[in-house]
Amino acid sequence: MPLLPARAWYGPGIAAGILIASMLLPTSAAYARQYAYAQALQFLIFAVAGPALLVLGIPWRSRLPTWRPGSGGRPRGPGGRAAIRLVAFIALVISWRLPFTVNALARNPGLVAAEMVTLLAAGTGVWLELVSTPTAPGQLSRPARAATAAAAMWTIWVLAYLTGMSGASWFAAYHHGAPGSLSAAADQQIAVAILWAVPALCLLPVIYVMVIAWLGGSASSAGHERPAASSSTPVGWPRPPRGWRSPPRGWRSPHTPP
Repeated sequence: MPLLPARAWYGPGIAAGILIASMLLPTSAAYARQYAYAQALQFLIFAVAGPALLVLGIPWRSRLPTWRPGSGGRPRGPGGRAAIRLVAFIALVISWRLPFTVNALARNPGLVAAEMVTLLAAGTGVWLELVSTPTAPGQLSRPARAATAAAAMWTIWVLAYLTGMSGASWFAAYHHGAPGSLSAAADQQIAVAILWAVPALCLLPVIYVMVIAWLGGSASSAGHERPAASSSTPVGWPRPPRGWRSPPRGWRSPHTPP
C-alpha cells in the first residue's frame, strides 16, 4: 500500500486524532466502563484503526532511521525487525484482552492511558511494515507483508472466537442489571462482532492488495523469460527448417563457376 503524498497527510492524521480523542472523552470512557462492546471498540481504535490512519499518511516515514551497511549498530534485516514488531503487537493485544485486564480497565479508568500508549506504539510499528515507501530501504516483500497483516488480524479474531464461544461472561466488572439495558450475553456477542469486523475492514484490504500485486508481478516476470522471436522470421510465421537460412555475405559455393 503506497504512502500518501505530504499534502494529503492532514486528512488521515486529523481522522486518527479525532478517533483516538473521542475514545478518551468522558462520555465514551463511561460507556467503555459500562459495556464490553464499547471497550472492544476503544481497544480496536487504539490498536488497529488509529495506527492505520496515522501511518498511511505520514510524509516523514522515508526519513526514519534504518540500518545501512557500514553504519554503526547491530545489523537487523527487515524480516527480523518486522518479526519483533509483530511479536510485540501480538503480546500486547493478548495482554489487554485478557478477562483480568478488561475487568481492571472497567474498575480503574487511569489504565486507559497506558492501554492507549502501548497499543498505539505497537500498532504503528506493525503498520510501518505494511505500508510501502519507494525511498525507504529494507522493506518487506509483498508476501511477507500479507503474512504480517494476516497474523495481526488472526490474533484478534482468535480472541474474539474464544470470547464468543465461552459459555460464561468473561467480564464480571460490567454490570447489566438496570432495566432496559443490554444483557451480559448480548453485550459480549456485540463485542465479538466488533472484534471481527474492525480488523477485517482494516487488514483484509492489505492482504488482498499484497497478494494480487505479488501474483501480478510474478506473472509479469515469468512473461519476460520467454525467448525472443528471431528478427529474420516474421511474427506468426512458422520457423523455417534447419539449413534454409540465407548464407552469410561473401560466401561462395564450391559448385559455383568463377
